[in-house]
Amino acid sequence: MKIPSIVFALLFTSFSYSQNISGKAYYESKTTVDMDNFGRRDMTEDMKKQIKERMKSFLEKTYILTFNGNESIYSEDEKLEAGDNGRGFGMMMSSFSAGDQYKNLETNQLIEEREFFGKQFLVKDTITNLRWEVGKESKQIGQYLVIKATAYKQVDPNDVSMMRRRRDRDNEEKNEAEKKEDTTKVEDPFEDLEIPKEVLVTAWFTPQIPVKNGPGEYAGLPGLILELNVDRTTILCSKIIINPKEAEAIQPPSKGEEVSREEYNKIVKEKTDEMRENFRNGGGRRGGGGRRFGG
Repeated sequence: MKIPSIVFALLFTSFSYSQNISGKAYYESKTTVDMDNFGRRDMTEDMKKQIKERMKSFLEKTYILTFNGNESIYSEDEKLEAGDNGRGFGMMMSSFSAGDQYKNLETNQLIEEREFFGKQFLVKDTITNLRWEVGKESKQIGQYLVIKATAYKQVDPNDVSMMRRRRDRDNEEKNEAEKKEDTTKVEDPFEDLEIPKEVLVTAWFTPQIPVKNGPGEYAGLPGLILELNVDRTTILCSKIIINPKEAEAIQPPSKGEEVSREEYNKIVKEKTDEMRENFRNGGGRRGGGGRRFGG
């Protein structure tokens, strides 16, 4: 990781401060959807607006990062009601619920709670150390000077949280013709979605808060990440509380069946494949031989 001289100067003056630092950072997360390429060609602007509004609770969230020198807990501040999820995208997204996420920078440990189709999982993993490139570009976020860093992140092919609309629409007319021929065919909500192989991650970190932490699973820069851009998602810090009088104890989450990342992704893939098959054969209705989780 290449670090310009301005970062060294800030780090030198704040190194001893980092040993006893603790606090809370509040983040606003927003994911955009390319509505121009969303849905069928005959979808009206009013229909797109209604869908966008129904998706809002999935795409706009508030999180709190509670941290000290080596540990942190990242949790959703307020869970918004999704309303009538219906079928397709809404039903799919409501089945993937992320809980608290714990990071230990000293042991490189990552633990997160996940709820998948009503079952609790405790996913244990290691922190992915991205190859950050720190540039010379800087700006102000509130009272803090932040410096830009970029890295490419490899995406697990089974990570459904990274699903996005396919950009290739070359076969759209062919697909539309097939649908007209078979009016009984049920639309597969996964058909026009894809998982990218890698995404560009852009982070803005401040050496003025010298903890190598940030929102979600991201870490490893010489200062707290205050802004993060990953694909179509932007996470921006809106409030920071440093060294409160009563610092909260940070404990790893403990609810759910313990699984590794690989085991969890395998469970998700199997259930997602089953869900797609049910949509194709049974119109998205329950039944049709569908398997539920036990316990």
